[in-house]
Amino acid sequence: MPTFSVNTHRSDPYRNFKFKIKWDNEYVAGLSKCGALKKTVDVVDWREAGDPSHGHKLPGMTKYEPITLEAGVTHDTAFELWANKVNNFEADAAMSLKEFRKDITIEVSNLQGVTVLAYNVYRCWVSEYQALPELDASGNAVMIQTITLQNEGWQRDASVTEPTES
Repeated sequence: MPTFSVNTHRSDPYRNFKFKIKWDNEYVAGLSKCGALKKTVDVVDWREAGDPSHGHKLPGMTKYEPITLEAGVTHDTAFELWANKVNNFEADAAMSLKEFRKDITIEVSNLQGVTVLAYNVYRCWVSEYQALPELDASGNAVMIQTITLQNEGWQRDASVTEPTES
């Protein structure tokens, strides 16, 4: 069975370095890393009366893992502004909660830059924000800022289909 339905001659999977993140209808600048999309379903053990030798396993609550985004430090304030909606040191945090949740879209592109996969992640909010990494005067690295997003689920955008190659 071919691994691609449209380009049946293709066998190599997509690369993981061509991606974009969008929120508030704008792409986030300078992203270098996006954590994995992962969900886990709890297992509920259940035993039926009269059948002591055998148990059943039932699906329980689904948990969605936090997603970490990393970006090079620039003058773009997107991470900081979003993080400050949850906890703003200048005011009462309870007053900052208006519009602190956002839906985001993760788009994956092929080597030609065409979007081949997209996932919509729902009701995200920033639970952790790192403005600066550890600074090292003898280092030779790019400064990276990080946000950790809690979310209430995600699903693949079925409107994004496998493109035809030219």
